[in-house]
Amino acid sequence: MTRPSFGSEIPAVFPDWSPYQDLDSAARAYLRDPEIALDSLAGVLRGSSVLGFTLERFVNEVNGVWQEVVVCDGTRLVLWHGEDVPPGDGPPGSMTSSVRVVALSAVTEVGCRRRLTRTPTGAVRVDSIDVYLLLTSLDEGGGALSGEESTPGAPRHDALRFGKTLDDGGAGQIGRLEEFARLVASLVGRPMI
Repeated sequence: MTRPSFGSEIPAVFPDWSPYQDLDSAARAYLRDPEIALDSLAGVLRGSSVLGFTLERFVNEVNGVWQEVVVCDGTRLVLWHGEDVPPGDGPPGSMTSSVRVVALSAVTEVGCRRRLTRTPTGAVRVDSIDVYLLLTSLDEGGGALSGEESTPGAPRHDALRFGKTLDDGGAGQIGRLEEFARLVASLVGRPMI
């Protein structure tokens, strides 16, 4: 896939990464800039086993393409984020690339909310999933975690949030995000060797 230029029509539907069990194949199938993401992640992972991962990509109406990879290696979450720079903030085609590492010991809570619907036959299906990982670090913005009134200046814990729907990712990506949440939940609170 070639890098789109600003002002061109960017498709909002991307290939499905969920059938790919390895990070390299999934990233190459889904991300616009897989080489940048994989190189950035490799510099941090340095041969660590990838136990699970989740990917996200969407078109931001202001900046263009926003991409994210989150990897769990058993002791850390390694996050790569790539985002197009808004027009006027750099030469056309510029983007940011950043890496964040969060120790699993910094995750205090894992939440997973699935929206279930019944089909006409009575079968239950998951049509969306929202996952959050509450961290020990404080968010600079202050306020509440979610759905609560925000008090200006009140500290709140930082959280990582991920979501998939049938329209945004499909059933496969919903399932993979749920697997990722279960993996992280199974590791949180365990002694790190």
